[in-house]
Amino acid sequence: MPDIPVSDVDLFADEARIDPYPIYETLRDLGPVVEMSRHGHYALPRYADVRAALMDWKTFSSAKSVFVDETLNAQLEGITLCSDPPDHTMMRSVLGRPLRPDRMRDIAPTIEEEADRIVGKLVAQGRFDVATELAEHLPSTVVSKLVGLGEGHRGKMLEWAAAIWDVQGPANQRFHDAMPQVEEFLGFAQNEAVPGNIDPDGWAAHLYQAADRGELPREKCPVMMLDYVTPSLDTTILGITAMIALFAAHPDQWDLVRADRSLIPHAINESLRMETSVPQFTRVLTEDHEIDGVPLPAGSRVALLYGSANRDGRKYPDPDRFDVTRRPSDHLAFGRGEHVCVGMHLARLEMSALLERLADRVERFEVTDSRPLLNNGLRGLERLEVTVR
Repeated sequence: MPDIPVSDVDLFADEARIDPYPIYETLRDLGPVVEMSRHGHYALPRYADVRAALMDWKTFSSAKSVFVDETLNAQLEGITLCSDPPDHTMMRSVLGRPLRPDRMRDIAPTIEEEADRIVGKLVAQGRFDVATELAEHLPSTVVSKLVGLGEGHRGKMLEWAAAIWDVQGPANQRFHDAMPQVEEFLGFAQNEAVPGNIDPDGWAAHLYQAADRGELPREKCPVMMLDYVTPSLDTTILGITAMIALFAAHPDQWDLVRADRSLIPHAINESLRMETSVPQFTRVLTEDHEIDGVPLPAGSRVALLYGSANRDGRKYPDPDRFDVTRRPSDHLAFGRGEHVCVGMHLARLEMSALLERLADRVERFEVTDSRPLLNNGLRGLERLEVTVR
């Protein structure tokens, strides 16, 4: 039986959140499975193994939750993210209705119009913060309106979403600092975001309407709002910010996109591959299982390292090179299989709308200031100040 290599690296330490890529390379070189001694679970750092795990929900179960801290995991069992079929299928079918590609066609004109307005305004300024002024704009204006929790909660939604991501890590200082806001959000979802107080045409209200039709238990509705608040905001904001940072660092790639707009979908995929906003989730093995000849016992918690998989040279030649002609539509930034990101069509629509309009108006991005985000569940930049010409 092969020995499983052990690493005591802390993937949630500040330096690992800022630049995890050398660590990922070390983990990939150690083997297909690495024991992460600090947090009491195993990790899969290579593309083929992460993808195979995502496609096999029966073996790699989400039902015991997908975070790191076992106490919190126990409390979250049964929410959409932390469930398996048939429960997961039932909740997802209701959640995903407003996010289907045909519904995206209905909201595309609104998103494109808003993208046109904000890009025009910011480019005229000549200098702006991509993270807060550009990337936050569509998710926090258009998307929060679609969710329909009310105007007063737009600012809070961003704070709540960041806090919910923070508790996905181990019980470190960030985790403890975030808990009061997570509890505030859950209280709001339970007691305030209820029919009568929310937009009757919004996505949140549709959950209750589906419950009234008998499509899901009513008690699932408050916690299912997590699925609209968390994934629709930070991940898209970080994805847009990372994309502009990559184009600022690689002006030759920006020239290619400006010259050929058919490259935009590939550029989005390549930037998601290069800078994966959600670096990992965990799963629990339902039975003894072998990964590339390495046996793991049933009950093992295994971290699927998406951020590492997307930079695996076994899958992508020259993986640290940003190349908009690469066409990596099989990247794992949105996951795969049963738990593939329910909002990915919306995220692509927002990213595409902004990129189209920036390509019309901007010749170069020059970074004047940036600051990394320090969050247990997310990775990216919380500030990216640029000048444009």
